[in-house]
This record gives sequence, C-alpha cells and structure tokens, in this order.
Amino acid sequence: MVLLELAIFPNDKGTSLSPYVARCMDIIDKSGLTYQFSAMSTTIEGEWDDVMKVVGDCFKALAKDCDRISVMTRVDYRAGNQSRLKSKVQSVEEKLGRDLVKKK
Repeated sequence: MVLLELAIFPNDKGTSLSPYVARCMDIIDKSGLTYQFSAMSTTIEGEWDDVMKVVGDCFKALAKDCDRISVMTRVDYRAGNQSRLKSKVQSVEEKLGRDLVKKK
C-alpha cells in the first residue's frame, strides 16, 4: 500500500484555482480510494497502480483547458494492506495525549 500526497493545479488560470481543484477532487472522490483532503494537498491511499491512475486522470482533466500545470507528489510505500492514512495521525496524537486538529 502507498500513501500518495498530491498537489495539482494550473499555473495559467489566475489566482482563484478552486474550480480546477474541485475538478480533480471529483476524480479522486469517485475513484473509490481512501483520501484526506486539506487546504494544500490531498493524500490518497491505495495500491501503486490505482493511485497513479488517479494522478494521471487528474492531469488529463486539467490538460483539456490548461496550458501549464504543476504536479507535486510524495509517496510513502509500506508492505502490507494496513490502512495508514488515519493510523499515522492517531499514533502521534496518542503519544501527545490530544487531538491535533484545530477547530474554531
């Protein structure tokens, strides 16, 4: 299983990129893979081929009308089928004895 952190966005569409991020998030959400969306990136969990297909699908969706696209990925592989998307965060929170998600 891999955890893949993805940040993908066009560089030629001005300052408000949420319509393009939403386009990619729709692909990620419909992929059926486990993911965690945040303000700066999305972490996707699954098998290598599955998560790389999602990256490719997002790129193709943006390339239809974007002339310049930035794609940043970071991958953490660990043998086995254990879900780590939430367990990695929970492990640190348990050691601290508190929830690290700030809410206002």
